[in-house]
Amino acid sequence: MADSLLPVGFKENKLWKGVFAVAGIMTTLVIYGLLQEKIMRVPYGSNKEYFKHSLFLVFCNRITTSAVSAAALVASKKALDPVAPVYKYCLISVSNILTTTCQYEALKYVSFPVQTLAKCAKMIPVMIWGTVIMQKRYKGMDYLLAFLVTVGCSVFILFPAGTDISPYSRGRENTVWGVSLMLGYLSFDGFTSTFQDKLFKGYDMEIHNQIFYTTLCSCILSLTGLILQGHLLPAIDFVVRHNDCFLDIALLSTVATASQFFISYTIRTFGALTFAAIMTTRQLVSIMLSCVWFAHPLSWEQWIGAVIVFGSLYAKNLFKSAPSKLPPAEHTQNGASSPTKQ
Repeated sequence: MADSLLPVGFKENKLWKGVFAVAGIMTTLVIYGLLQEKIMRVPYGSNKEYFKHSLFLVFCNRITTSAVSAAALVASKKALDPVAPVYKYCLISVSNILTTTCQYEALKYVSFPVQTLAKCAKMIPVMIWGTVIMQKRYKGMDYLLAFLVTVGCSVFILFPAGTDISPYSRGRENTVWGVSLMLGYLSFDGFTSTFQDKLFKGYDMEIHNQIFYTTLCSCILSLTGLILQGHLLPAIDFVVRHNDCFLDIALLSTVATASQFFISYTIRTFGALTFAAIMTTRQLVSIMLSCVWFAHPLSWEQWIGAVIVFGSLYAKNLFKSAPSKLPPAEHTQNGASSPTKQ
């Protein structure tokens, strides 16, 4: 779907592919994050009721994405048959559900700045999983880049200009359960993107094919979980009683579907580590945009953090453009570029 939206000239130009991927991920996930915060942390109705069924959100997101990906496969006359063994799709599905559930549940225990800070470490678990699953060997420069990007984002978030960086109550972020949820989120998230990368590289797989089967498995698993926990009917009842919550969930599912296609496109085209770098940098960009939009000042430490992040990424691009670009050419004929030598 995402690939088909690109003009012919863009498909041959990796720079424009990168711009397309970054713009799509940034736009959809910023909106997704705002809606996620609103649904889980803002009360609904005159009685100020909170929506507590995070697995129901996972189910709504996945069933929407599954339906759209199936329609895309039918419209493009592509086969609906699985390309890889079904259990491999299920592995991605299970890890993806655990990732999303940990993220939603963490909102109950971890403040927004702390959760954002934890997400800055995305590149590190991806490199670990890349070594374990794909037997990749990263260069010293790649480890240095991951370290600098993590440090730069951490500095940016830890040293705000204002005194109150979170509208939510403090103290909860120190709970063992909250920290455990964020560690689980990082581990499962790193596995998900790395294993997606492995399937794209190991099979002649369409983006829509992988999305359809992984989200279909997620639908079945999340629905089973809702039924076993007895949360399905209470969640439906809550949505029926609060129309504004229904609209928020419908919009969340739509944005989640769009983001899933952009994410899969990015992993297939550039690899899991590049995707992790984009996601890490997104945290910093989101906060910078918020500062500009709401006229919040940036501290000098934040400027240093921003320089570290963007300087590191720019330096990496300089080093990558220095060698000859002839070797990767053979991979582009298959429609899936080789994994970036990350």
